[in-house]
Amino acid sequence: MITYAIKIDDEACWGCRTCEVACMQEFTLQGGVRLIKMEEEGPAMKDGKPYFLFRMNLCRHCDDPPCMKACGDSAIYKRGDSIVVMDYDKCTGCRLCIDACPYGSIDFDETAGTAKKCNLCHGRVDGGLIPACADNVCLAHCIHFGEPGEITGKIEKQKLIRKGLSG
Repeated sequence: MITYAIKIDDEACWGCRTCEVACMQEFTLQGGVRLIKMEEEGPAMKDGKPYFLFRMNLCRHCDDPPCMKACGDSAIYKRGDSIVVMDYDKCTGCRLCIDACPYGSIDFDETAGTAKKCNLCHGRVDGGLIPACADNVCLAHCIHFGEPGEITGKIEKQKLIRKGLSG
């Protein structure tokens, strides 16, 4: 079985937030619930140069998910393809998964009374598509989805092109 991952090339991101919008539209998120959160670092001076970085914070679909271990309701499970999914019907809203996530990427939906996390658009993936945030939405082409080794190679190649080192 193929394993999936989503990786972000933060150095390439220019903060357009189209990933956030695509995610909100895909899941009809309301009330401030976000499964992708854009974080800004800077502006500042770093090594005598202006510095500004955008970081996307979303579920990393960990190899050994601490949120899954913390969930006493078995509402979080890991599929064979490495996608970590939350079953919202089983979630009781205890928030233990939120506290356990080392990335702070699980949000709470006050209206529904449940935690919410990125499930890597597993319904789309099962239908042969890619997650909404990566579906030709990312203007900077910094959101990569697929097989982990393949993604890493693609990101490294893009970094070389940006630095003018690729032939």
